[in-house]
Amino acid sequence: MKAFLILEDGTVFEGTHIGADREVISEIVFNTSMAGYLEVLTDPSYAGQAVCMTYPLIGNYGICKDDMESKKPWPDGFIVRELSRNFSNFRADYSIQQFLEENNVPGIAGIDTRALTKILREKGTMNGMITTNEEYSIDDILPKLKAYTTGKVVEKVTCKEKYELIGSKSLSENGAVSGSAKFAAADYEAGIREKKPSLVKTLNGAGKKVALLDFGTKDNIAYSLKIRGCDVTVYPASTPASEIIASAPDGIMLSNGPGDPKECTDIIAEVRKLYDSDIPIFAICLGHQLMALAAGADTHKMKYGHRGGNHPVKDLATGRVYISSQNHGYVVDTDNLDSAIATPAFVNVNDGTNEGLNYTGKNIFTVQFHPEACCGPQDSGYLFDRFIEMMDKKMEVTK
Repeated sequence: MKAFLILEDGTVFEGTHIGADREVISEIVFNTSMAGYLEVLTDPSYAGQAVCMTYPLIGNYGICKDDMESKKPWPDGFIVRELSRNFSNFRADYSIQQFLEENNVPGIAGIDTRALTKILREKGTMNGMITTNEEYSIDDILPKLKAYTTGKVVEKVTCKEKYELIGSKSLSENGAVSGSAKFAAADYEAGIREKKPSLVKTLNGAGKKVALLDFGTKDNIAYSLKIRGCDVTVYPASTPASEIIASAPDGIMLSNGPGDPKECTDIIAEVRKLYDSDIPIFAICLGHQLMALAAGADTHKMKYGHRGGNHPVKDLATGRVYISSQNHGYVVDTDNLDSAIATPAFVNVNDGTNEGLNYTGKNIFTVQFHPEACCGPQDSGYLFDRFIEMMDKKMEVTK
């Protein structure tokens, strides 16, 4: 069956229908990862967007449910050059076509995805429609595309009620974590994978209580804390700061999530109260942006964003460069950042945009990229250990 991708500027791509048979309007973005398409599809940060994968062959290793970053896919649509309906992988459960169909995600294959990417890079991110209607009227469609907004998508992706994940692991003789981990929350058991944490050497967070605010969190954020021994309580995005503070956590984690951070006005007000609490805080992606706004800094939309697994970021304290996974269309504005509030900690090597902040006089640091990334890279996973060290120091001071 034919399918069409119609962009806000009037460009039309013709290809082949994949996935669910329905029409969708969404914001069109691109991801440059060569692997990890399932992690992309199940990342809640893509809610309200249709994703174009720049790598030309997608689906060849199938769908491994153990690798999902949440219980379901979140993008509105999926755009690929070639979709592999057959797969070769002993771990695979089924094909990507079946996965898209079962989860009602429409898509298009057979288009020049690199040409599409060039358009988005040159003109900026824009809205588009995926349709199988060969009788479409572009004059009717363009006003609809221009009117589309992602809206307050955090409310769509956050958990409905809090749940707990207990950080318990067995250790081998040399102190390495052995076996695999499984989340305790019954509601998530079917969708959460068991992984082999090869990089974690000690349970340096054993017994520490971490409150994780779910703005659209990837499962691997909680997992990265859990395999270090932390007991994690995951809270809905709308949870009042007073409830979190009253639970007396050793640290607070602000997760990734979708949409424009400035849309989250009520959440920002609560994050400000957490900022004032002096509880150690580590924030990732949207959480990084929300903390900046809560502290009085500003954010702005990028031309086409950073989405992929190959973005270099520089640690300004050491000069070391790490390869990171990223997924964001907004960035913190550091041009007018008051150093009395925060100072830049990481910078993007490609375009110089901010990738992290250290908050002056506070037990708070935040990053724009994903140190918990799966399927990788995991170069910056040490930041979770830094968070645990921050909690340790705070506990020593309060003894």
